[in-house]
Amino acid sequence: MTPVPSATSSKTTTNTENRTRRPKYWLIGTDVSPFTIINRARPRLNSMNSSSSTRTNLKINKTDMGSPRLKVNLAWLFIVLVTVIVFSILVKLGFWQLERAQYKSQWQQQLSERQAASVLNYSQILNFPKEEALTGFKLKTPATPVSNNIFLLDNQVYEGRVGYLALQVVQVSEQEPWLLVELGFIPAGLNRSQLPNVKPISQPIVLEGRVYQKQINPMSSELMAENAWPKRIQNLNIPQLAQLIDKPLASVVLQPSNLDNPYPHPWQPIPLSSQKHQGYAVQWFSMAAVFAFLMGYLLFRKLKQSDK
Repeated sequence: MTPVPSATSSKTTTNTENRTRRPKYWLIGTDVSPFTIINRARPRLNSMNSSSSTRTNLKINKTDMGSPRLKVNLAWLFIVLVTVIVFSILVKLGFWQLERAQYKSQWQQQLSERQAASVLNYSQILNFPKEEALTGFKLKTPATPVSNNIFLLDNQVYEGRVGYLALQVVQVSEQEPWLLVELGFIPAGLNRSQLPNVKPISQPIVLEGRVYQKQINPMSSELMAENAWPKRIQNLNIPQLAQLIDKPLASVVLQPSNLDNPYPHPWQPIPLSSQKHQGYAVQWFSMAAVFAFLMGYLLFRKLKQSDK
């Protein structure tokens, strides 16, 4: 007789079969299934992608990723601007030297014409317009020394030696301004506290020579006169010198050619010739060309590397 299975055993058998027959991917329907997690997270991901804050963060990240290249481009732009500015300055300096050369050439021609002109008297010199340069004109005038006091213009160089330019004030007439006369160049000693003895003009004399006007130094034009005699001064400032002696002075200095003394008379109305300025212009233009070539070569190499 065949035994009848019990209800308990039948139920147990059914559960065992169900576990045995479950599909391979049985986690698909559970709460821990990867598909379930993805399906639940998809709406949140979609909302994040559509939000403005997320798009902003993405843009910021892209900008950060491109910032090194942006910095390189800005650096090269700065280099190009500096190159253009420096090149322009060098070229401008070259043209300025050419202008100075042209001016010196015209000034040299004018000096030659004045040297070939007739000799002027003191009244003619005084009647020239104040704005006109008088350097180079020849002058012949009687002169009477008003004192034996000597002015020593400091920091003068003649034939490689450092010294002073001795100056003395003379009177031409009672109605006209006094005149400053150059006695000549005196070398300085090793001890600056000991000033040289200068032979002054002691008798009335008829002086003949050429006049000049020293250019004002914009960096230092003060007289800076010392107290003792001979009086050392640092600049030939005639207005301040007139205030010092309390007498009007002519705006020119006479460099006589007939003084009986051993002092030489340096004559430098034009410190730099036109040829010197032309040489300086060539130097500035050469520097501009070399600088432009070097910077252009560096820029060419950089562009070539960028193409690769």
